[in-house]
Amino acid sequence: MIILIGGEKGGSGKSCIAQNLAVYLQQKNHDILLLDADPQGTTTDWVKERDENLNLKNIPSVQAAGNIRQVLDDLSKRYQDIIIDAGGQDSEALRSAMTIATHMLLPFRPKRRDLKTLVHVEQLIRLAKAVNPTLITNAVITQCPTLPSQTQRILDAKDACESFGIIPLKQFTTNRNVYDDADENGLSVFEVDTDKKAVAEIEQLAIEFLGDL
Repeated sequence: MIILIGGEKGGSGKSCIAQNLAVYLQQKNHDILLLDADPQGTTTDWVKERDENLNLKNIPSVQAAGNIRQVLDDLSKRYQDIIIDAGGQDSEALRSAMTIATHMLLPFRPKRRDLKTLVHVEQLIRLAKAVNPTLITNAVITQCPTLPSQTQRILDAKDACESFGIIPLKQFTTNRNVYDDADENGLSVFEVDTDKKAVAEIEQLAIEFLGDL
């Protein structure tokens, strides 16, 4: 699989999801590579933090920019799965990755400034599928409030995605400190014992998005 995590708006948790999916797949004994195509280098910094902890299993990673289609084609011959953190912007890296990826996940917070990017994202997907018609594309609503009174915001965000033909996952992620705490130490939620609900969120997200591995 070539799994692309991207979108047009920063701050929606793309790097967090890419990192946690990488650990999830590695724990399923998949031979994986993390590719950081985000100019901010968030995932690269996370991998460096991880490499300093000798108790953690190394995750191979590379950085790339620009037209990365050929890079991905070459790397896909050497790794079972590639997870791409494309960052929160319309870039050449994002567009080129969309032409070869097998899966694309688009994180959106249940906020107007995130959801208003759906217009352009839908156009990008349509262009990509003209050359990559088998691309599996889903949205995921992230950083959701945990209060039951805010459930309608999550449902409205899912409806907005569906209105643009982008099917949202049933699973969503919530505002949990463990995501930030893990990220700062090169960890995933699977390697922190403080929040089992976060583990369940990522596991269910992965199963729904990628299937039962």
